[in-house]
Amino acid sequence: MRLEAASAELAPSAWCGSLLGLESKVPGCSDGGMKLLLASPPHADTFGYSMPPPGLLRLGGEMEKEGHGVLLEDLAFGLAAGRIENGRELCRSAAKRLTARGQVDLLGLSVMGATLPAALAIAAHYRASNPSTPILLGGPGTTGTDRGLLERFPQILAIVRGEGEHTLAQVLERLAKTTNLSGIEGLTWRDGQGQVHSEKERAPRQDLGAVAPHAWHLLPALIEYKQLTGEAEGLTPLDSGRGCAYDCSFCTIGRFWNRRSRPLPVPRLLHEILALREMEGAKQAYLCHDIFGADRAHAMELCTELIEAGAPVPFEVRARIDHLDPELLESMATAGCYRVLLGIESASATMRAAHQKNMRRDIDPLRVVDDCVRVGIVPILSLILGLPGETEKQRAQTLDLCSQAALRACVSISLHLVNPQPGCALSEEFGEGSAAVPNIAPDMALGSGLTGEEIALIEKHPDLFSSFHLLSPHLFAGGQAELLEIAAMAKGLPELWRRYPRTFALTLRHRRENSLQVWRHFHGQGRSFPGWIRSLDDARLKACLAWEQASIRVAAKRVQTMNQGLIPRPCGETLTSPFDLEQLAEALLTGTDLPAPQVETHFAVVPSAHRAPGVRTLRIAPDVARILDLLELKQTRGETPPEQLYSAIQTLQKNGLVLTPQTP
Repeated sequence: MRLEAASAELAPSAWCGSLLGLESKVPGCSDGGMKLLLASPPHADTFGYSMPPPGLLRLGGEMEKEGHGVLLEDLAFGLAAGRIENGRELCRSAAKRLTARGQVDLLGLSVMGATLPAALAIAAHYRASNPSTPILLGGPGTTGTDRGLLERFPQILAIVRGEGEHTLAQVLERLAKTTNLSGIEGLTWRDGQGQVHSEKERAPRQDLGAVAPHAWHLLPALIEYKQLTGEAEGLTPLDSGRGCAYDCSFCTIGRFWNRRSRPLPVPRLLHEILALREMEGAKQAYLCHDIFGADRAHAMELCTELIEAGAPVPFEVRARIDHLDPELLESMATAGCYRVLLGIESASATMRAAHQKNMRRDIDPLRVVDDCVRVGIVPILSLILGLPGETEKQRAQTLDLCSQAALRACVSISLHLVNPQPGCALSEEFGEGSAAVPNIAPDMALGSGLTGEEIALIEKHPDLFSSFHLLSPHLFAGGQAELLEIAAMAKGLPELWRRYPRTFALTLRHRRENSLQVWRHFHGQGRSFPGWIRSLDDARLKACLAWEQASIRVAAKRVQTMNQGLIPRPCGETLTSPFDLEQLAEALLTGTDLPAPQVETHFAVVPSAHRAPGVRTLRIAPDVARILDLLELKQTRGETPPEQLYSAIQTLQKNGLVLTPQTP
């Protein structure tokens, strides 16, 4: 069945008329309660399906609190678990799974921009089998497109805008008596004659302390999510707050929440964080509110309470760099915060201002990064390349910022392309000329829009699905070639900075060029980064590269806590360098003079003792280097080291340089 045929089997007037008298009495419902199925569409983004969707969990809990019978379905989990078909039959298979959940009075689909095409295709198939069941959409993916969706897709009765709990509750109450949904704030709906109505905005909830608990019992157990991906962190999402008061040009979140930001009250949020201690598979909390620290007093109070509780649950947050000061970061780290996602967007204050980031011009991103690293919080930096109006100088400035940040321990960097999602300022100004680019998936659409049905919708309604688009090449001075270059940088540079941050930074000094120029030289060679570095034939670069390659190998090794062989085993690798590696790292970090060649110095690269995977480099004496090399040789050959080495080995073992044989 073609999608168009499925979506037009029942005219809106006939369908709406069939809803009269929908009042249900179902097991688990209070008198007058209805039975509803709430679902999130499928996608193949690994990070996304490693966790249950917190908005769906909260909404399910709210509807249960209202006395309704609730079913939840996370179709991304179903796809990963093999419960629905992948490939061309994905949407039809997903609709069959929803139908198999039994007859319900309403189907609600919670969408992001990337899952909107799949949701519409699933809704069409579902409606073909369940013609009398009204279908609603909600979630950020409908921002700015609610009227267009209802005008073109008759399988959808209404769209819940913004915060959905009270709106959906009123829809259910009204549908039990009539098909007239007029006057329900926060709703866009179609009447029996096919006319679309947009009701006025609903005021944000004032007391988030009254929200229902997450309905964990309505979805598969968290441990099942973790087993799908092998994700060992045990990261567990919590609906910790709502909204954003800003209106960045590239983002829809502020508009979706009517530019209001509210965290859960501290007592309630503290309770939900501490409750994770009793949940199997939950090891860390992911506080999903977009701007942790915007309410500084709230953030400090939460940290104080967690510290008093013994900081039993590590957590990560999302924040802006202008909301984090040294005192707050110190409290966050003591309370258990181990990672923070920072939206920087550009190193240029002019570019940030041009795109309504509304950030102080004097803010120093590297200072905030250093403050994070100092207290042991891992910063993830998010930046956008190719924002309209960005000059080549500003782009190089952003890349240089990343190159410097990468020199800090454990810093992670994420580069993105401009994606004019529906409902944001960039879409309003540049959406009409945007388009999908073959083989370049926007970050907001990873793992989605891959089936024939989805692709057909995206191509037919480009104005509704610009989540799959990139800016038109004509907006770039270099046209299509420049867009492709940006895409290559966004994909390749973060990996270089992760593996070879010091060698890359040293190359900038060696060639007296900025990061953009060095990238172009390297990328134009068509060879691996280590191969290109060796071709430059510089002793200092080769020494730095050898150091970082040894670090990569040591970090990748699975060093056991107990050596059950007969021979002491080195924990890492020895390294001989004509340059002082410690001085080299310091010079790159501070911009001071690079160290001159000297007598060869010996180093050992060994696993770090910190929780985060990594390595540390120790300066060692020549005799120690010879002992370690001998042990490595003996380990390889299965030979026993000379007896006189064992007293020296004990000293090495105390310093974490070797693992000695132990009895299990």
